[in-house]
Amino acid sequence: MSDSFRIFATCDIGDALNLLRERGYQVEVYADPKAPPKSLIVERVRSGIDGLITTLRDQIDAEIFEAGKGTLKVVAQIAVGFDNINRADANRYKIPFTHTADVLTEATAEFAFFMLGTLARRMWPAEHLARDNRWGYWHPYLPFLGDEVTGKTIAIVGTGRIGLAMIKKCAGFDMNILCYDPAYQNHEYVKAIQETMDLRHSRGIQKEKTWIKYVTFEESLAQADFVSVHVPLVREGESATPTYHLFNERTLRQMRSSSFLVNTSRGPVIDENALAKALKENWIAGAALDVYEREPLQADSPLRDPAIEDRCRLMPHFASAAKITRLSADPDKGMAGRCVQGLIDVLEKNYGGDVKKMPYVVNKEGF
Repeated sequence: MSDSFRIFATCDIGDALNLLRERGYQVEVYADPKAPPKSLIVERVRSGIDGLITTLRDQIDAEIFEAGKGTLKVVAQIAVGFDNINRADANRYKIPFTHTADVLTEATAEFAFFMLGTLARRMWPAEHLARDNRWGYWHPYLPFLGDEVTGKTIAIVGTGRIGLAMIKKCAGFDMNILCYDPAYQNHEYVKAIQETMDLRHSRGIQKEKTWIKYVTFEESLAQADFVSVHVPLVREGESATPTYHLFNERTLRQMRSSSFLVNTSRGPVIDENALAKALKENWIAGAALDVYEREPLQADSPLRDPAIEDRCRLMPHFASAAKITRLSADPDKGMAGRCVQGLIDVLEKNYGGDVKKMPYVVNKEGF
């Protein structure tokens, strides 16, 4: 511990900051809930801070690292994603940056699953029917019908931590599950899920026998009633399997006209112009998004078109917005706690000072 460590947080992350103060850290917090201008972040970094706590809305690149040359020791991000941090620049300046993976896994998967029901059961138009005083009678199929989630087929695109958590929830609703991942296939997990499905069926817990399997991307789109997206954002040139605009005019046309698309991963995975067109021309039945190509969602976004508002649910990057998940100071439970712990690991040289052994450091290859 040292009272010489100075920290600047670009937003208030709650009581977890007190863990730093209790260790003698000097902590300055940008109090405005809106994002600070980059010029202010540069100024604070240039003043000699040791650690910078950031969010996805802060652009962290060579300008920031140059401002902190010789003093800045760590950037701690309160998010699982780090699209806003230029990894190559961080490596060049030898600045480790951390993220808060895993603690938001269940909350995000839970939210994605809720979106399936919101779309399928047509919750939004149904509530408006009641709120707008247009519900004048009960009828078996008028003014509209939704559909069940139970027993349907879902494609899980991306079988990392959140994708696997989503699979677990879908299995509980007796869904058939198509899995696709552009980089890695977790066959042991899929085998365990199938064994669980078989046991549930044999013991009479579920009536129909269900299945889970890996398929190609094209097969997943063509066969699914629901498509839930859980891939990281990988741009052209960064990998042999990029995910930028993975969903575009060509791939959206491969989906069923009765299918629904849910995205809680990264906004640029979906070409929003193509999605708006797909909804307007009824290539697919509906979509629910929690992330966007530009955030916050722009006023002139085609996704705001009134012609598709009954089939397009728009959420404010909200999937991890649960009290414990966002703000618990326990690094095993909350993003705030894990963010602070990642910062402490670097500054206090935990794990023998070996950055490569620190669990929350992302750019281990830079050291």
